Amino acid sequence: MSDLNIGQKTQQYRKQKNMSLKALAELTQLSPSMLSQLERGLASPSINTLRVIADALEVPLFRFFSEDEDTTEFIVHPDSRKTLALPSSPDVAYEFLTPDLSGTIEYCIMTLEPGGFSSSCPKSHNGEEVGYILEGPLTIHFDNAVHELHTGDSLRLPPHTNHRWENSGTSVAKLLFAVTPPSF
Repeated sequence: MSDLNIGQKTQQYRKQKNMSLKALAELTQLSPSMLSQLERGLASPSINTLRVIADALEVPLFRFFSEDEDTTEFIVHPDSRKTLALPSSPDVAYEFLTPDLSGTIEYCIMTLEPGGFSSSCPKSHNGEEVGYILEGPLTIHFDNAVHELHTGDSLRLPPHTNHRWENSGTSVAKLLFAVTPPSF
């Protein structure tokens, strides 16, 4: 993870917004000294802390994990797709269908192992999300309701809707989804 330069990227995104360290600290409720250590590579944030920082900087979380590259590629072949698996959620993996997240939409396949959840608790993001069940069933928990979806079902989630996916089936489930603006 040291090759990702999360601290340098945090500083870069903060400076692009003309934001002081103190202002970022106020938005994130993290101490200025902790943020300074992070930017200098002396501390590593948890995924949850990085998500708070990303939200405050209005930068998709995925940008902290991507290589700095200026790509003009528009086609993504299956063998060159970027994937993301989070240590805090070992039952879920994301496969990105767009070459990068520089556009205004994020397009992914989420794979969820049997008995797995997309997160430990319902989460929301700024973007509107649409999904299509490629392989199911999948259960979605949102707005204090639970809905079971099957292969071929689709849905739309408005921005800021707390939600969590669950695979209560016995085989791997897959969801094709798009979020705008990108949330990773």
